[in-house]
Amino acid sequence: MTFHDANGSRTMRIGILGTGAMSAALGGAWVRAGHEVMVGGRNAASAAAAAARTGAAAHGGLAEAVRYGEAILLAVPADAAPQLAGELAAELAGRTVLDCTVPMRPSSDGGPVLSTAGGTDSAALRLAVAAPHARVAKVFGICHESIWTLPQPAFEGAPLAVPYCTDAPAAEVVTRELITSMGCTPLPCGGLERAGLLEAAAVFAVGVWWSGSEARHAFPAPALAPGAVDD
Repeated sequence: MTFHDANGSRTMRIGILGTGAMSAALGGAWVRAGHEVMVGGRNAASAAAAAARTGAAAHGGLAEAVRYGEAILLAVPADAAPQLAGELAAELAGRTVLDCTVPMRPSSDGGPVLSTAGGTDSAALRLAVAAPHARVAKVFGICHESIWTLPQPAFEGAPLAVPYCTDAPAAEVVTRELITSMGCTPLPCGGLERAGLLEAAAVFAVGVWWSGSEARHAFPAPALAPGAVDD
């Protein structure tokens, strides 16, 4: 592995499990950042098409993509992710698994709600149970996939902050390196027991967007208030 930019980010091999919009958006961002990407799917034609959209170096089956990558992006529906992780548990052992899934379902009033129990229950922790020797990090699930199509996303003059949760020091190193290589700022949010907070935040943001509003309007910085002081 070699360094490829002024920030000292190194080229990394990344296996992507899934062929949908998030797979293409993040895969494309990593290709632009100089990483080597392989897209894996159950359907060979879908994997080939996704690889072509992202500029990935290779495509193949799910287990092939896991064996290819130092880091593995799990970009499949949240409810299917733990079963897939269990099927690939042996191959995932010792690898960083990047969980970008958002566990949500429609509610009776039409807005999305968590499909987990909330609290300490999360898709990320379910993945960790299914693949106990993998190094799971909850990351990249807050933003809409369109954000990852932007080269080095920045807003209001600041690089995009990317929150993540993990218990594994090795996974934290890999996650921070990937975020930094994309021109973004790593935002550590604690251990994997806090992953449910990121998942709930993602579901909240989706609900706000679906209503036609902007989630960012609900979170102004306290420093913007006249006479604001740190608490």
